[in-house]
Amino acid sequence: MDYLLPLLSSHYKETIKKVARLLFANLIFLTFLLSVLNVQAQQKVTIDDQVNQHIFSYAEIECLEDPKGLLQFAQVLSPQVSSRFKPSWSSTPQNYNRTSVYWYKISIKHPLKTQNNWILEFFDQTIDDITAYLPAQDGQYKTEKFGAFHRFNDRRYHHKNFEINLNIYPDKEYTYYFRIKSHQTADIIIVLRSVNWFIQYALNEYLLFGVFYGMILVFAFYNLLMFVAVRQRQYLYYILYNVSVGFYELCNDGIGYQYIWPNSPAWNEYAYGVALCCVSVFALMFTDKLLFVRVKAPRLHKLINIVIGARIVFLFVCFFANKQWFNYKFLEFIPLCIAFYTGIYVFIRGYRPARFFVLGYSFLFAGFVLKLLITIGQLNLGAITYYSLSICFILEMVFLALALSDKVRILKREKDKAQREIIKQLKATQRLKESVNIRLEEQVQERTHEVLEKVSIIEKQNEDLNRVNEILQQQAADILRMNLLLEKDNQELQTGFQRVTRDRIMSAGVDFEEFSTIYPDADSCYRFLANLKWTNGYKCHKCSNTHSFNGHMPHSRRCSKCSYEESVTAYTIFHNTRIPITKAFYMIFLVYSSNGKISSHKLSEILTIRQSTCWAYSNRIKKLLSSRKKAIKNDPHEGWSKLVLEIHEE
Repeated sequence: MDYLLPLLSSHYKETIKKVARLLFANLIFLTFLLSVLNVQAQQKVTIDDQVNQHIFSYAEIECLEDPKGLLQFAQVLSPQVSSRFKPSWSSTPQNYNRTSVYWYKISIKHPLKTQNNWILEFFDQTIDDITAYLPAQDGQYKTEKFGAFHRFNDRRYHHKNFEINLNIYPDKEYTYYFRIKSHQTADIIIVLRSVNWFIQYALNEYLLFGVFYGMILVFAFYNLLMFVAVRQRQYLYYILYNVSVGFYELCNDGIGYQYIWPNSPAWNEYAYGVALCCVSVFALMFTDKLLFVRVKAPRLHKLINIVIGARIVFLFVCFFANKQWFNYKFLEFIPLCIAFYTGIYVFIRGYRPARFFVLGYSFLFAGFVLKLLITIGQLNLGAITYYSLSICFILEMVFLALALSDKVRILKREKDKAQREIIKQLKATQRLKESVNIRLEEQVQERTHEVLEKVSIIEKQNEDLNRVNEILQQQAADILRMNLLLEKDNQELQTGFQRVTRDRIMSAGVDFEEFSTIYPDADSCYRFLANLKWTNGYKCHKCSNTHSFNGHMPHSRRCSKCSYEESVTAYTIFHNTRIPITKAFYMIFLVYSSNGKISSHKLSEILTIRQSTCWAYSNRIKKLLSSRKKAIKNDPHEGWSKLVLEIHEE
């Protein structure tokens, strides 16, 4: 380093020298610390009735990794392999390579005499397979197998951890070997305990478990009642989150394996993975609903939905692709950080219920950090660190419940404030209403007085009007009688005028316009024919029946007996004629009025009909006219109508 110093400034030279001195001092301190630890760890573990338990740590546990898992116990006992055992450099050794098999050995010095029964306990109940080689007095070893892949009912002690009975051989030192294989990272925590202490410890531990799971059930049941009462989904998500935490702790503590699925060891392989997925998913859903993230942080809302979907997809990938991926528990740190950051962000934006949420997640975050330090072997404070995550879960649930109650309290306070404002507004409205009503009553009284005065005037005017109405009614009755008389006279005049006109048409010469006033259309012509044909009553031409009713065609008659229908033109000169009935009527009139002397050319000119048609039809009329001269002469008022029914008479 000295040859580089001239190239640097004096300031950097001093800095580099200080850093070098500091690194050298730290190196010396670490060397001293490791030497001290090694000196302390080299002590043999001796059974002592005054010490109820002892946790093996550091060099009290020696380790050997078998990458291929091919070593047999006889090989392990050989000097070549036995010399490869190394003291543990951490307080709690682990299977850092999950594909390898690990061998561990411990040495215990038996006392000359002891009053207690002793056991060895493996604290981590997630270890898949443990083969224990226990020394006997004759120098041989007996084998015991246990682990999470073995049926729970096959255990010697029905306890969540793994226990082995120790046979005490007076005043001797024995080495115990353990072959361990686990698909997930396991803590090799080996504890020497007296049976009396184990029973006391187990009872206390199960009591604490009962309190822990009881609190989860109480929280869940209370929030279930809240959900039924208010129907808000945030309570449902909180219940599912609590149940998921309880499910994970059941898997983590071994309580679930002991009481729920004791005959399904394969479920232990991935039960905790399903539980962790549920914890992350429902935690994010609860966060999103509790903090109104959709409104207060739309981008975080989208991120939460994406993470939820990705976590569920990863769960199915682990199921169907590789169950070993369930061991990547550190992935749950991502949803935790997102929920934690969301709470902080919403709280900074002024949403007060987020304060308890942030506080609760602070404890959970600290618990995950402690668990991570334990996993990588950087921290070990005994039972506190082992149960740190459970303790943090409890604290988090408490503060999340406070967050829910705080949210309800704030909503209630806002509701009460709104109600007070409404009541205040209602009171102001009531006062305004009363003042308005008083003013209206005064105005109504004034208006009523005015109306009464006007009513008296109107009543007087009504009396005058009633007298006038009586006079008018008398005049109206007189006018009505006069109108009836005038109407009767008008009808008589009109009837006489029509009669005179008809008689004039029947006997005198008129033009087509005047003729059309009497027979303006085909219906009037057909009506005239019907009256003319059946003036003396109806008589059927088929059966001579005299009763009939209206037929299907206009002005036709249908026999009531034989149903023969007779048209209005049948048996008349107009039957089967192609000339319009009104013009046919006028042609008869013209031939009749000219006494048959009018030419077919003149008829064609007047009626705008072809001359040949006029000639043929006028010849028929002339023949009838010549044959009926005597009848027409005797009854000149009927005039040309005598020619209409001539065909029938012939």
